[in-house]
Amino acid sequence: MRNLNGKTVIVTGGGGGIGGATSRRFAEEGARVAVFDMNLEAAQKVVEGIRAAGGVAQAFQCDITQRTQVDTAVAAAEAALGPIDVLVNNAGWDVFKPFTKTVPAEWDKLIAINLTGALHMLHAVLPGMAERKTGRIVNIASDAARGGSSGEAVYSACKGGLVALSKTLAREHARQNITVNVVCPGPTDTALLAGVAEGARDPAKLLEAFRSAIPLGRLGQPDDLASAIAFFGSDDAGFITGQVISVSGGLTMHG
Repeated sequence: MRNLNGKTVIVTGGGGGIGGATSRRFAEEGARVAVFDMNLEAAQKVVEGIRAAGGVAQAFQCDITQRTQVDTAVAAAEAALGPIDVLVNNAGWDVFKPFTKTVPAEWDKLIAINLTGALHMLHAVLPGMAERKTGRIVNIASDAARGGSSGEAVYSACKGGLVALSKTLAREHARQNITVNVVCPGPTDTALLAGVAEGARDPAKLLEAFRSAIPLGRLGQPDDLASAIAFFGSDDAGFITGQVISVSGGLTMHG
Protein backbone atom coordinates (compact mmCIF):
# COMPACT_ATOMS: atom_id res chain seq x y z
CA MET A 1 0.00 0.00 0.00
CA ARG A 2 1.32 3.44 -0.91
CA ASN A 3 2.32 5.99 1.70
CA LEU A 4 1.35 4.21 4.93
CA ASN A 5 4.90 4.01 6.23
CA GLY A 6 5.28 6.35 9.19
CA LYS A 7 1.59 7.29 9.28
CA THR A 8 -0.33 7.29 12.57
CA VAL A 9 -3.46 5.15 12.59
CA ILE A 10 -6.20 4.75 15.21
CA VAL A 11 -8.19 1.52 15.15
CA THR A 12 -11.14 1.39 17.53
CA GLY A 13 -12.13 -2.02 18.79
CA GLY A 14 -8.53 -2.85 17.98
CA GLY A 15 -8.36 -5.71 20.45
CA GLY A 16 -10.99 -7.77 18.62
CA GLY A 17 -10.97 -9.97 15.53
CA ILE A 18 -11.30 -7.49 12.68
CA GLY A 19 -9.73 -4.69 14.71
CA GLY A 20 -6.72 -6.80 15.65
CA ALA A 21 -6.17 -7.97 12.08
CA THR A 22 -6.48 -4.39 10.85
CA SER A 23 -4.02 -3.11 13.44
CA ARG A 24 -1.51 -5.76 12.43
CA ARG A 25 -1.97 -5.02 8.72
CA PHE A 26 -1.31 -1.31 9.13
CA ALA A 27 1.74 -2.07 11.26
CA GLU A 28 3.04 -4.43 8.57
CA GLU A 29 2.77 -1.52 6.14
CA GLY A 30 4.98 0.59 8.41
CA ALA A 31 2.28 2.62 10.17
CA ARG A 32 2.33 3.56 13.85
CA VAL A 33 -0.84 2.05 15.28
CA ALA A 34 -2.90 3.28 18.23
CA VAL A 35 -4.97 0.29 19.32
CA PHE A 36 -8.11 1.62 21.04
CA ASP A 37 -10.29 -0.77 23.02
CA MET A 38 -12.30 -0.65 26.22
CA ASN A 39 -10.62 -4.00 27.03
CA LEU A 40 -7.05 -2.83 27.64
CA GLU A 41 -5.75 -6.37 28.07
CA ALA A 42 -7.02 -7.35 24.61
CA ALA A 43 -5.49 -4.20 23.08
CA GLN A 44 -2.15 -4.86 24.77
CA LYS A 45 -2.11 -8.42 23.43
CA VAL A 46 -2.46 -7.09 19.88
CA VAL A 47 0.28 -4.52 20.53
CA GLU A 48 2.62 -7.19 21.88
CA GLY A 49 2.19 -9.19 18.68
CA ILE A 50 2.86 -6.13 16.53
CA ARG A 51 5.99 -5.22 18.46
CA ALA A 52 7.26 -8.80 18.36
CA ALA A 53 7.03 -8.59 14.56
CA GLY A 54 9.02 -5.34 14.55
CA GLY A 55 6.11 -2.93 14.28
CA VAL A 56 5.20 0.19 16.24
CA ALA A 57 2.00 0.23 18.28
CA GLN A 58 0.57 1.35 21.60
CA ALA A 59 -2.59 0.35 23.45
CA PHE A 60 -5.10 2.88 24.75
CA GLN A 61 -8.08 2.04 26.92
CA CYS A 62 -11.11 3.86 25.56
CA ASP A 63 -14.86 3.48 25.84
CA ILE A 64 -15.96 5.27 22.68
CA THR A 65 -19.42 5.92 24.13
CA GLN A 66 -17.81 8.34 26.60
CA ARG A 67 -16.65 11.56 24.94
CA THR A 68 -14.23 12.49 27.72
CA GLN A 69 -12.46 9.14 27.33
CA VAL A 70 -12.29 9.63 23.56
CA ASP A 71 -10.72 13.08 23.89
CA THR A 72 -8.21 11.83 26.45
CA ALA A 73 -7.24 8.77 24.39
CA VAL A 74 -6.89 10.73 21.13
CA ALA A 75 -4.68 13.31 22.84
CA ALA A 76 -2.54 10.55 24.37
CA ALA A 77 -2.22 8.76 21.02
CA GLU A 78 -1.11 11.93 19.26
CA ALA A 79 1.40 12.71 22.01
CA ALA A 80 2.87 9.21 21.75
CA LEU A 81 2.65 8.50 18.02
CA GLY A 82 2.02 11.79 16.21
CA PRO A 83 -0.94 13.51 14.53
CA ILE A 84 -3.65 11.12 13.35
CA ASP A 85 -3.46 10.35 9.64
CA VAL A 86 -5.96 7.49 9.48
CA LEU A 87 -9.01 6.74 11.64
CA VAL A 88 -10.66 3.33 11.47
CA ASN A 89 -14.02 3.30 13.26
CA ASN A 90 -14.30 -0.44 13.81
CA ALA A 91 -15.71 -0.91 17.32
CA GLY A 92 -19.18 -2.43 17.34
CA TRP A 93 -21.68 -4.54 19.23
CA ASP A 94 -24.84 -6.43 18.33
CA VAL A 95 -27.71 -8.34 19.85
CA PHE A 96 -29.53 -10.89 17.71
CA LYS A 97 -33.30 -10.99 18.26
CA PRO A 98 -36.50 -9.84 16.52
CA PHE A 99 -37.14 -6.13 16.92
CA THR A 100 -40.33 -6.62 18.94
CA LYS A 101 -38.37 -8.72 21.43
CA THR A 102 -35.79 -6.00 22.04
CA VAL A 103 -36.05 -3.41 24.80
CA PRO A 104 -35.12 0.29 24.90
CA ALA A 105 -32.03 -0.36 27.03
CA GLU A 106 -30.68 -2.53 24.21
CA TRP A 107 -31.46 0.19 21.64
CA ASP A 108 -29.55 2.70 23.74
CA LYS A 109 -26.48 0.45 23.95
CA LEU A 110 -26.57 -0.41 20.25
CA ILE A 111 -26.84 3.24 19.24
CA ALA A 112 -24.19 4.35 21.73
CA ILE A 113 -21.59 1.88 20.50
CA ASN A 114 -22.38 1.59 16.79
CA LEU A 115 -23.27 5.19 15.95
CA THR A 116 -22.63 7.67 18.74
CA GLY A 117 -19.20 6.17 19.43
CA ALA A 118 -18.17 6.77 15.83
CA LEU A 119 -19.52 10.33 16.06
CA HIS A 120 -17.35 10.94 19.13
CA MET A 121 -14.25 9.65 17.35
CA LEU A 122 -14.92 11.63 14.19
CA HIS A 123 -15.61 14.83 16.10
CA ALA A 124 -12.34 14.41 18.02
CA VAL A 125 -10.13 13.59 15.02
CA LEU A 126 -11.56 15.52 12.06
CA PRO A 127 -10.59 19.04 13.18
CA GLY A 128 -6.90 18.12 13.22
CA MET A 129 -7.13 16.45 9.83
CA ALA A 130 -8.93 19.49 8.44
CA GLU A 131 -6.27 21.84 9.79
CA ARG A 132 -3.51 19.72 8.22
CA LYS A 133 -5.59 19.28 5.04
CA THR A 134 -5.07 15.54 4.86
CA GLY A 135 -6.60 12.40 6.30
CA ARG A 136 -8.21 9.05 5.68
CA ILE A 137 -11.30 7.79 7.49
CA VAL A 138 -12.59 4.25 7.16
CA ASN A 139 -15.90 3.48 8.84
CA ILE A 140 -16.83 -0.15 9.36
CA ALA A 141 -20.55 -0.65 8.80
CA SER A 142 -22.23 -3.92 7.80
CA ASP A 143 -24.07 -5.49 4.93
CA ALA A 144 -27.01 -5.40 7.33
CA ALA A 145 -27.10 -1.68 6.49
CA ARG A 146 -27.34 -2.36 2.77
CA GLY A 147 -29.72 -5.27 2.53
CA GLY A 148 -31.28 -5.63 5.97
CA SER A 149 -30.80 -8.56 8.30
CA SER A 150 -33.49 -10.35 10.30
CA GLY A 151 -32.82 -10.10 14.02
CA GLU A 152 -30.62 -7.02 13.68
CA ALA A 153 -33.07 -4.15 13.21
CA VAL A 154 -31.49 -1.53 15.45
CA TYR A 155 -27.95 -2.61 14.56
CA SER A 156 -28.88 -2.28 10.88
CA ALA A 157 -30.32 1.17 11.52
CA CYS A 158 -27.11 2.30 13.23
CA LYS A 159 -24.92 0.98 10.42
CA GLY A 160 -27.22 2.55 7.83
CA GLY A 161 -26.79 5.84 9.66
CA LEU A 162 -23.02 5.37 9.59
CA VAL A 163 -23.12 4.90 5.81
CA ALA A 164 -25.15 8.10 5.35
CA LEU A 165 -22.89 9.98 7.75
CA SER A 166 -19.82 8.83 5.83
CA LYS A 167 -21.15 10.07 2.52
CA THR A 168 -22.00 13.46 4.01
CA LEU A 169 -18.60 13.86 5.67
CA ALA A 170 -16.93 12.82 2.42
CA ARG A 171 -18.63 15.78 0.73
CA GLU A 172 -17.93 18.21 3.57
CA HIS A 173 -14.22 17.44 3.77
CA ALA A 174 -13.22 16.58 0.20
CA ARG A 175 -11.63 20.01 -0.37
CA GLN A 176 -9.39 19.35 2.62
CA ASN A 177 -8.05 16.17 1.03
CA ILE A 178 -9.83 13.99 3.59
CA THR A 179 -11.42 10.84 2.22
CA VAL A 180 -14.21 9.00 3.99
CA ASN A 181 -15.14 5.48 2.91
CA VAL A 182 -17.05 2.51 4.29
CA VAL A 183 -16.26 -1.18 4.49
CA CYS A 184 -19.23 -3.50 5.05
CA PRO A 185 -18.33 -6.96 6.36
CA GLY A 186 -20.51 -9.92 5.59
CA PRO A 187 -20.56 -12.90 8.00
CA THR A 188 -17.04 -12.97 9.44
CA ASP A 189 -15.43 -15.49 11.76
CA THR A 190 -15.19 -13.32 14.86
CA ALA A 191 -16.29 -13.38 18.50
CA LEU A 192 -19.21 -11.12 17.53
CA LEU A 193 -20.54 -13.69 15.05
CA ALA A 194 -20.01 -16.46 17.60
CA GLY A 195 -22.07 -14.45 20.08
CA VAL A 196 -24.83 -14.00 17.52
CA ALA A 197 -24.83 -17.74 16.82
CA GLU A 198 -25.08 -18.55 20.52
CA GLY A 199 -28.38 -16.72 20.62
CA ALA A 200 -29.81 -18.99 17.92
CA ARG A 201 -31.74 -22.19 18.55
CA ASP A 202 -29.07 -24.20 16.75
CA PRO A 203 -25.75 -22.24 16.54
CA ALA A 204 -23.98 -24.81 14.34
CA LYS A 205 -26.89 -24.88 11.89
CA LEU A 206 -26.94 -21.07 11.70
CA LEU A 207 -23.20 -20.86 10.94
CA GLU A 208 -23.54 -23.55 8.29
CA ALA A 209 -26.43 -21.61 6.75
CA PHE A 210 -24.18 -18.55 6.53
CA ARG A 211 -21.43 -20.58 4.84
CA SER A 212 -23.85 -22.15 2.39
CA ALA A 213 -25.28 -18.78 1.42
CA ILE A 214 -21.87 -17.29 0.58
CA PRO A 215 -20.92 -17.89 -3.08
CA LEU A 216 -17.22 -18.26 -2.24
CA GLY A 217 -18.17 -21.02 0.18
CA ARG A 218 -16.66 -19.85 3.45
CA LEU A 219 -17.04 -17.32 6.23
CA GLY A 220 -14.97 -14.19 5.96
CA GLN A 221 -11.76 -14.02 7.97
CA PRO A 222 -10.58 -10.87 9.78
CA ASP A 223 -7.62 -10.57 7.39
CA ASP A 224 -10.06 -10.35 4.46
CA LEU A 225 -11.44 -7.16 5.98
CA ALA A 226 -8.05 -5.80 7.00
CA SER A 227 -6.89 -5.74 3.38
CA ALA A 228 -9.83 -3.62 2.22
CA ILE A 229 -9.53 -1.29 5.21
CA ALA A 230 -5.80 -0.76 4.67
CA PHE A 231 -6.48 0.00 1.00
CA PHE A 232 -8.94 2.77 1.88
CA GLY A 233 -6.45 4.12 4.42
CA SER A 234 -3.65 4.31 1.85
CA ASP A 235 -2.84 6.67 -0.99
CA ASP A 236 -3.77 3.89 -3.41
CA ALA A 237 -7.34 5.00 -2.62
CA GLY A 238 -6.52 8.71 -2.69
CA PHE A 239 -9.11 9.48 -5.40
CA ILE A 240 -11.89 7.40 -3.80
CA THR A 241 -14.28 8.94 -1.31
CA GLY A 242 -17.88 8.49 -0.20
CA GLN A 243 -17.85 4.86 -1.33
CA VAL A 244 -19.13 1.66 0.26
CA ILE A 245 -17.62 -1.75 -0.41
CA SER A 246 -18.90 -5.11 0.78
CA VAL A 247 -16.38 -7.75 1.82
CA SER A 248 -18.77 -10.67 1.96
CA GLY A 249 -17.59 -13.42 -0.36
CA GLY A 250 -20.32 -12.41 -2.81
CA LEU A 251 -23.19 -12.79 -0.31
CA THR A 252 -24.27 -9.28 -1.28
CA MET A 253 -23.58 -7.76 -4.67
CA HIS A 254 -24.94 -4.26 -4.46
CA GLY A 255 -24.36 -1.89 -7.34
